[in-house]
Amino acid sequence: MKKSSFLVAVLLIVVISLGACVNLPAPTLTNAQQTAVYQTLTAIASENIPSQTPLPSPTNTPEPTNTATATQTPVLNTSIGPDNFPEDVDPLTGLKVEDPALLDRRPVLIKVSNFPVEGRPHSGLSYADIVFEYYIGAGSNRFAALYYGQDCNAVNPIRSVRRVDGQIARLYQSVLAYSGGNGENVLPLIFELLPNRTMAEGLCPGVCDDGHGWVTTVYGDSAALTNYFKSTGADTGREDLTGMLFDETAPTGGEAGQSAWVKYTDYTMSEWVYDEESGKYLRWTEDPTQGYIMIPLVDKLTGEQLAFSNVIVLNTYVTEYTTVLHDMTLRDNTDGQNATIFRDGKAYQVTWKATNPDKPLQFFDKQGNLFPLKPGNSWMALIGITSNLSVENSEWVFSFSIP
Repeated sequence: MKKSSFLVAVLLIVVISLGACVNLPAPTLTNAQQTAVYQTLTAIASENIPSQTPLPSPTNTPEPTNTATATQTPVLNTSIGPDNFPEDVDPLTGLKVEDPALLDRRPVLIKVSNFPVEGRPHSGLSYADIVFEYYIGAGSNRFAALYYGQDCNAVNPIRSVRRVDGQIARLYQSVLAYSGGNGENVLPLIFELLPNRTMAEGLCPGVCDDGHGWVTTVYGDSAALTNYFKSTGADTGREDLTGMLFDETAPTGGEAGQSAWVKYTDYTMSEWVYDEESGKYLRWTEDPTQGYIMIPLVDKLTGEQLAFSNVIVLNTYVTEYTTVLHDMTLRDNTDGQNATIFRDGKAYQVTWKATNPDKPLQFFDKQGNLFPLKPGNSWMALIGITSNLSVENSEWVFSFSIP
């Protein structure tokens, strides 16, 4: 008995020793290393790139990380809006925020490039309440991302401002961050619409430039932008952003809408595909480096494919001054134009209006009632009123055109 007990004790000691050997702690990054990762998000270059300039070869850089400070959760099974938003509910998403004090500010609108493709995947689009997409000429499109219920400290790549951005910022009472712009036909209008509410590159940490001198290297920090504009007096607190209606329950009617294509050109296109599991639409985009096949468009910060609760295609008047200078009618659309809203796997043809030039856009059904969006983030693609639409087997294809 004593010999057996001794052997058992020895075996227990061996097992415990082996266990201690294999359970090693995982390595962690030091503060300096984390800072180095963040600083790989690069800054700006010039706006006007000659078409003959060769694009640089992509470089492998560490993935940036975001330190978003707020999370949003659905308001349970209830219609909310257009006016009765509680203090802790984001009126641009219909979602509760973790810290209601975050809403005591102006939204932050940041310009995000989609070309050249070396700037993809983008950083921070998944944190935006609303993303606007539109044609800028020369076969290219661009995004304007609106941050309110969540912050992102690494929005990238930032590019130049366009005339329509001033209208978007006025509608949503935001500040505007960008990198460069046309000094004759764009910037004077922007400054007129948004006095003391704009920031270009160079005022880091709001809009930063690490000196690489290329167009995919500018990044912005929405919280830092808020702090800056509060310090200047341009942001004095919560704005009246009421007007939108949200409901978890999808409206009756509508048509099958599993897929929505937006084709600005034959080489600049996207597809949104409804995902039953998440209840959101997933973004696919063209890849010129692989023969223009469609690939998932991911957020570099999360590594996940962009997913939006609402995808809205708005028809609007597009004015083309030159091949690279356009404007669109948003704030002056008081009579209404057509729009198609995709939510919950269905497509609804509605009307959109700017009933107030300084309030969010509103959507109306055929009876003139406010149309409810699904609580969550929204992607709004602007196309011309003469753009073509074809529908086949729940696949909707919008082809951009200018009169």
